[in-house]
Amino acid sequence: MTRRLLRHALCAAGLAAAAAWPAFAQPAPRADLATLDYRLAARELAPGVWVVEGENDDFTPANGCNIINTGFIATGAGVVVVNTGPARRYGEQLRALIARTTPEPVVSVVHLNLHPDYFLGNQGFADVPRRATPDTRAGIAAESAAYETNLYRLCGDWMKGTETLAPDRDLDPAAGGGRWTVGKREFELVHLRGHTASDLVLIDRASGVAFVGGLVFKDRIPTTPHARIDEWLASLDQLQRLGLRTVVPSHGPVHQGTAGIEQTRAYLQWIDRHFGGWAAAGWEMNEVLRAPVPDEFRRWAAFRTEYVRNVAHLYPQYEQRALKSPAAAR
Repeated sequence: MTRRLLRHALCAAGLAAAAAWPAFAQPAPRADLATLDYRLAARELAPGVWVVEGENDDFTPANGCNIINTGFIATGAGVVVVNTGPARRYGEQLRALIARTTPEPVVSVVHLNLHPDYFLGNQGFADVPRRATPDTRAGIAAESAAYETNLYRLCGDWMKGTETLAPDRDLDPAAGGGRWTVGKREFELVHLRGHTASDLVLIDRASGVAFVGGLVFKDRIPTTPHARIDEWLASLDQLQRLGLRTVVPSHGPVHQGTAGIEQTRAYLQWIDRHFGGWAAAGWEMNEVLRAPVPDEFRRWAAFRTEYVRNVAHLYPQYEQRALKSPAAAR
């Protein structure tokens, strides 16, 4: 059985087991399925800095697969957009929202990592430079076709007309000493890894608003298809030392200070400790899925589906590590 088929089988078994887990109520989605209107709204976090908040949930047709926080920043020389959402329709509606909010034209788009809801709205921004790190650009080139297929399956009609329009410019955090100036704005670019192979953090120095991408989750189970837990934990330590003020995670509510960093760290440490112990003890994946999970994590958004994916993505790494350990060779 191929790894992909094995993961599908595991997810099916895990979802069946998860039926016994308690469901926690989520607010009704704002998206209008009848008209395919995302009903996007911009919230100003600081003068000239807006966030467009997605649902704190998993991908569903009811929410239009809009579970990401995007943003845009007026620089005096044009608007910088941070991520473009999960579909062409989202990108076009985001572009219209920006035009209603500020008279400045859009001059650049920034993608913080390679995941699909960071760039599949790019068709709404076909006329402006779209920037990402070289590793993120390479990852999008390799995986975008699979992303399109998966989101069409998950999101249905919301995805009509969506085709990958890849980022077309490198944004190298090493250039300019990690500083990027657009108009009157100076951005700090911090290049980390662990959630993916290339996780870009963009900080507006004037306001202190930090767009931290998928490195930080708040009140939501982290996504892990490209995760390396040791690198991710090291990146969280680096973020903690930056003394961030207003934190915009890609998933979960905007918050002040280190609450999201601390939540994400606690969850990853729990995964690392328990998955490692269970693999060393020879547990099968379905045994892992039946094992207790702390109530704190079970209350977070998307637990019923995302935790199953965490097991599918991560537990094989711990099994391989256990098989290579000296104790396993005895």
